[in-house]
Amino acid sequence: MAISKDKKNTLVADLTALLSESKMVVYAKYQGLTVAELQELRKMAREANVKIKVVKNRLVKVAMKEIAAYKDTDASGLTGQLLYALGSDEDFDAAKVLTKFAKTHNKMELIGGFNGEGASLSQEEVKTLGSLPTKNELIAQVVDTLLSGVNGIVSGLEKHAEESNQ
Repeated sequence: MAISKDKKNTLVADLTALLSESKMVVYAKYQGLTVAELQELRKMAREANVKIKVVKNRLVKVAMKEIAAYKDTDASGLTGQLLYALGSDEDFDAAKVLTKFAKTHNKMELIGGFNGEGASLSQEEVKTLGSLPTKNELIAQVVDTLLSGVNGIVSGLEKHAEESNQ
């Protein structure tokens, strides 16, 4: 059944708002995934504050033309049955969700994406960004590295104190 013009205009307006707020948009082929698997993906995305949309590529292209950052973006990769992950909190959340899901579901194929400034991202760039540690993980790694030196000094002083007591 065809979508009415009013419904299309509403969808384009919603997509325009989502794209404007997004720091990253990642798109992937989802053909062959079951409804249960798509529900699992949507749950993962919801927990990461990422929105998953399945809409016609043509409507996404129309919405992109309405946003200055995406106006000149190459949208030639938007072909076939695609789903879109839109992340507005952290820069790489959308890439992380789809990359993690694609590792366990081989029917999901990452295609590419766009950053918040409208630059196109290749499949490899999306996978790389999706595999980076989060900001909190990086902070934990730095703290761990800093504390490892302190812990080494403390244990060395404790050994020296034990030896001098004997």
